[in-house]
Amino acid sequence: MTRRLSIFGSTGSIGLSTIDLIERDRDAYEVVALSGGHNVARLAQQAKSLNAEIAVTAHSENLPALRDALAGTGIEAAAGEAAIEEAARRPADWVMSAIVGAAGLPPGLAALEEGACLALANKESLVTAGPLIMGTAAKHGSRILPVDSEHSAVFQGLVGEDMEAVERIIITASGGAFRDWPIEKLAEATLDQASSHPNWDMGQRITIDSASMFNKALELIETKEFFGVDPSQIEVIVHPQSLIHALVGFKDGGLMAHVGPPDMRHAIGYALNWPERKTLPVERLDLAAVASMEFRAPDERRWPALRLAREVMEAGGMAGAVFNAAKECALDGFIAHQVGFLRMSDVVEQVLTDLSVDRGLMSAAFTLDNVRAADDTARRRAREIIAGD
Repeated sequence: MTRRLSIFGSTGSIGLSTIDLIERDRDAYEVVALSGGHNVARLAQQAKSLNAEIAVTAHSENLPALRDALAGTGIEAAAGEAAIEEAARRPADWVMSAIVGAAGLPPGLAALEEGACLALANKESLVTAGPLIMGTAAKHGSRILPVDSEHSAVFQGLVGEDMEAVERIIITASGGAFRDWPIEKLAEATLDQASSHPNWDMGQRITIDSASMFNKALELIETKEFFGVDPSQIEVIVHPQSLIHALVGFKDGGLMAHVGPPDMRHAIGYALNWPERKTLPVERLDLAAVASMEFRAPDERRWPALRLAREVMEAGGMAGAVFNAAKECALDGFIAHQVGFLRMSDVVEQVLTDLSVDRGLMSAAFTLDNVRAADDTARRRAREIIAGD
């Protein structure tokens, strides 16, 4: 029996890895919808190769090119946020949420409302609206499967275990491009230097977030929201080899570690095939060749994003939405050479401080409209701060 599936963010690194797995067992899947950004040529090629029902570009100005590329194929072409959300409501058994940033929240919610199994690679959904996402899944009987390598590792480590027995969750971080740099040199870090990851092959934005540790900061919040644990139970350890993705610590003192190569196809494949395990085309580790693995405590002077994430978890409410929006704007500023590498965390902290006094905003009920309002307000403030630099 074929499974109907959709991939939102199909032209990015997670989308490409997902399609790689699908194409290895093509007869098992019927592709409903694909979405992408500016890479219209790749999106159209994917849609034709997979015989998708619809391809959607996030940017309306790209619609004519997408229509031209799909002319005569019978595949629908559409553009814009509303079109992506409509595509997410089309009947599907399994939906990959791999759009980067807060833009991934609405289609993820739509898929959950339609009862789909949501493979969640868009960590911002849980960071900005964790209670809304988890509540929507519970209300509609939908399932969320984590696709971040760390959260997939935790999820796997908890199979057959009682959450009451969990004492701590440890997520690992590679340390990114600047893990061995002297702290005083970080102010000089360039865009090209921040865009090169030592272990993982990822998109530019995630790679820079890894260097600043904002990616790991988001994952701290994501861990709290997905697994429902107290922030004090969540730890981060720097593990340069990226072979252990996470560990679950139990009350008896034991640790359950998930070990594997730095290849996102493992976490994607686990979510795609769950609850079964199927053969995946990933490297088999030779532990004798690995020989040793290194671990370091994270230095929050080097990576202030980790401290900010803990403050966000403590604050609760819309702090996650504000944090993520400010982070996205600060990253935009760094990519546009408007702010320096270290200035990104300063911008985020200032936005959090400035908006913390607005109790109406920060304590609003978790609805999509309220999350969007917090997101919009934080972006406006972040852009004001960046413009004043």
